[in-house]
Amino acid sequence: MQELGSIAGQQAAPLIATSRAVANLPGLEALLGAPVLHRRSVRDVSSCGGVIAWGSKASATKAADFAVRHGLPLLRLEDGFIRSLGFTKQDPPLSVVVDDSGIYYDANSPSLLETLIVGRYSESQQARAGALVAAWRLARLSKYNRAREEIAGGLPARYVLVADQVRGDASIINGYADESSFSRMLSAALVEHPDCVVLVKLHTKVLHGHKRGYFNEKLLKSNSRIHLQENDVHPATLIEGAKAVYVVTSQLGFEGLLWGKPVRTFGMPFYAGWGLTLDELAAPQRRMPVSLENLVHAALIGYPRYIDPETGKRCEVERVVEWMALQLRMRNRFPEIVYASGFSIYKRPVICNFFQGCQVRFVRRTSQIPDGATLAVWGRKECYPPVNGSVIRLEDGFIRSVGLGADLVRPLSWVMDQSGIYFDATRPSDLELILNKMIFDCTLLVRAQKLRARLVADGLTKYNVGVAGWKRPDCCALSDKAEEMSRRVILVPGQVETDASLAYGAPGICRNIDLLRAVRAANPEAYVIYKPHPDVVAGLRREGSGEVEAAHWCDEVLVDVSMGALLLLIDEVHTLTSLTGFEALLRGKKVVCYGQPFYAGWGLTCDILPVERRTCRRSVDELVAGVLISYPAYISRTTGKFTTPERALDELLIWRENVIATLPWWGRMYRFLMRKVLRHA
Repeated sequence: MQELGSIAGQQAAPLIATSRAVANLPGLEALLGAPVLHRRSVRDVSSCGGVIAWGSKASATKAADFAVRHGLPLLRLEDGFIRSLGFTKQDPPLSVVVDDSGIYYDANSPSLLETLIVGRYSESQQARAGALVAAWRLARLSKYNRAREEIAGGLPARYVLVADQVRGDASIINGYADESSFSRMLSAALVEHPDCVVLVKLHTKVLHGHKRGYFNEKLLKSNSRIHLQENDVHPATLIEGAKAVYVVTSQLGFEGLLWGKPVRTFGMPFYAGWGLTLDELAAPQRRMPVSLENLVHAALIGYPRYIDPETGKRCEVERVVEWMALQLRMRNRFPEIVYASGFSIYKRPVICNFFQGCQVRFVRRTSQIPDGATLAVWGRKECYPPVNGSVIRLEDGFIRSVGLGADLVRPLSWVMDQSGIYFDATRPSDLELILNKMIFDCTLLVRAQKLRARLVADGLTKYNVGVAGWKRPDCCALSDKAEEMSRRVILVPGQVETDASLAYGAPGICRNIDLLRAVRAANPEAYVIYKPHPDVVAGLRREGSGEVEAAHWCDEVLVDVSMGALLLLIDEVHTLTSLTGFEALLRGKKVVCYGQPFYAGWGLTCDILPVERRTCRRSVDELVAGVLISYPAYISRTTGKFTTPERALDELLIWRENVIATLPWWGRMYRFLMRKVLRHA
């Protein structure tokens, strides 16, 4: 399809919307490639490229009349076939179709979609369509994608799927159908499949009480062969197991074709009449047999326009499929209901965000949790009384924020561990299981290598704080003579001594001052730098026991220096369990572990206290693949939805560039109160 500017004869000329709701639709200008103006704000109608109307609603009639009066082209818009996660105002469409001929669900006249369906497609275009079908199935997509996959009680062993629709939907009226079409469809399903249960799926909007459907639910329940699916279940689950799909004009018929199912139609939807469905009604003569690839290329690639939910820019369908696949995968990891205990008011919205797709119920006591339920707790917290179910342990991820967690800066990533937690070396965690057992393919390793390169090049670390620079002292400068060795620079990162990673990951030395003494004793010739933990520097956590004497056991104490920049200038990191050790490995530095952090034991570090369970030898990129890609969950600051570590880095860079150098008033007040509490504790 041509771009709108060329249809209207003026590239990027403004388009007029007679409906304010249409004019204000988020992302519409990016989807259309032209400014959208409400008719009341247009001074010169002749300078505009056309009028847009949403489908065939009442507002569309007004738009059509306006277009005729002013001699402008009319462009009909509708939701695309991959619309969004949900259908509320919080879920604007990620795709729209734009038609200057008609609209796809009106079988009474040709549409641009019909023209595209009968087009000639090259081998590469057909291959792309075939790959898209495979990606659709793998991602388990549908038009709306908020519903969960799990079904209480499971599905019948053999069933056919019958789709109800919203009463009065334009696709029914314009698809040669009416209320009687649904009765005929149900009767046919019962007769044609006597050995199957007839599973009737109500429309999502009907289930949520927003609309009415065509079926009488009481009558359906009176027939023992009919099973009414009353819960909102993701369509892919129902289609995948069906022996056949029965529709009037529902998009579920198109999705049934994508899943390779026999599809019976009792109206005339856009995908009927092309020799791919068994149709009750005669198709318009202009429709002729085509391949599934033709239909898919036209309906999912050529006809709709897509917007990237994270950048707000136009994109291809594969990008939307990739993003939606991530949402579905992450939303279905945990049970529908998750209980949470011991969280502050500040963390509760964050928990709900990271448990998207689940209902989170906050409880004061674990005794309030039913048997077999799932409980979310922070870190290594023990459950009293013990939970007779599963426990998900939460912690900050390794690419967290610009600013400190102790300052209540909202995180970009969390880890959500069902086996243990990564800093607890006393037992396995999901991360340890990943690194011990997972086979990392070449695609994932290339992705990990690129991610590592970006982290190093952009100087990104967990908190991304510190602005001062640092220069290697003259005594540590590299000599001009190859045979002379430079004095080694060793960085010792301080930790919060009450941190759980020391309690459960440092069975030997567990104090910062003792670590410094051990490093100095083992490396008397080295230039040793000590960098206190930023939470301690900010006064948000108590200084370690004896840490005031740190300067006596090192050559220099650094405070407000960027860790990303500092790691490039040192030679080694000696640590208990600090994440700095992992960040040093990314930069090719030698790391000596006096404790048992998650990155130790894989053949990449010098381990004073090895972890015997960790038997697999890993490369740095395999470590990155496990730690930064497979293990954490990331939430976009732009969309509030799940995202990838790569996009998290993009947003972190934008965040870092725009961060205000000074804390807001509430942040300064919080630090003041925390310091006061620590002084009197």
